[in-house]
Amino acid sequence: MTASSSAPERARVKLKPKANARALRHGFPWVYANELVTDRRTRKLAPGTLAVLEDEAMTPLGLVAMNPESKIIARILDRDPAAVIDTDWFATRLRRALELREQLYDAPFYRLVHAESDGLAGVVIDRFGDACVVQPNAAWAESHLEALTEALAAVTGVTTILKNATGRARGLEGLDDQNATLLGLAPEAPIAVGMNGATYMADLTGGQKTGLFYDQRENHGFAARLVKPGAKVLDVFSHVGGFGLAMLAAGASEATCVDGSAPALDLAAQGAAAGGMADRFVARQGDAFEELTKLGEEGAQFDVVICDPPAFAPSKPALEAGLRAYERVAKLAAPLVAPGGYLGLCSCSHAADLSKFRNASARGIGRGGRRGQLLHTGYAGPDHPQLPQLAESGYLKAVFFRLD
Repeated sequence: MTASSSAPERARVKLKPKANARALRHGFPWVYANELVTDRRTRKLAPGTLAVLEDEAMTPLGLVAMNPESKIIARILDRDPAAVIDTDWFATRLRRALELREQLYDAPFYRLVHAESDGLAGVVIDRFGDACVVQPNAAWAESHLEALTEALAAVTGVTTILKNATGRARGLEGLDDQNATLLGLAPEAPIAVGMNGATYMADLTGGQKTGLFYDQRENHGFAARLVKPGAKVLDVFSHVGGFGLAMLAAGASEATCVDGSAPALDLAAQGAAAGGMADRFVARQGDAFEELTKLGEEGAQFDVVICDPPAFAPSKPALEAGLRAYERVAKLAAPLVAPGGYLGLCSCSHAADLSKFRNASARGIGRGGRRGQLLHTGYAGPDHPQLPQLAESGYLKAVFFRLD
């Protein structure tokens, strides 16, 4: 099965004279709606339609996937305008992505495809052993899902492939939010994933996103290095216990995990039990800001405090409000850190660059009556490679402070 057997006659779309064709030639993967000539014919193209992109002089720049309903009106798929998007095309990109991950990791638990950075615009694939979870977050990927599924099974040998349709980006593309099983049977129980000496339980069908956030793996490991035997640690916005379980595995005497989701905390507890650490695990369900305030009122102190909130600034319009939220997190968390202890603050907001996030964090620490040293800046792991031309691919930041 292939999406097509030969390159069909395709629509042609053209950049406006002031569009930055040079950036596209040098690797930028997106064309925004205000950069493209959008006549009646172009506006009628169905989301996911493949077209040949031309510059002002009508020189082909490559094959793009169109979506006139999206701010990102065209995504570059291939520099060859005659490329055929079929099973073989997907397999070539998947093999390249798999080769990198197999070199980096001993076990098949990682992000296999990180969208544009791996040459598959808008496509995220996380692997959990014999299962993969696909997020087709762009219209073209949705319309080529059969070919992608066949190639993914052939290249990796996985027996289960699930579609997760809950991503915010799908709504921006005009896509539905219906999950599906594309191959095999959905697992009936969470899958155990070992990282940094801890065991995490990934719910592939009912959990957040694909079931586990692999992007923090390296930062979990750094936080574990800050733990002395017997330390008390706090993991706020903990999800399934990402930082907390890693620090327990490193010898913490107690880890308190705070999250608003009871199912996520239940998975964290299962992970602690699977690692033989249930007696040192404490869960607090509730709004993170409220729980941080309560802990402060209780006079609680921890040797390491980590806060890994959701994206407070998912877009530029939300940036200022998001930065205030990050500052507030730091203000509430800083007093909970024992003298000489450590505070780790994270952001997955691509609209808040490292400088803005770091400054908001430092302001919050100061407003919390503390001062300290910036020890380390962390990013997503190498299974989340960055496309240098696309700032959004480097969304994750983590800053670690030692507080006086």
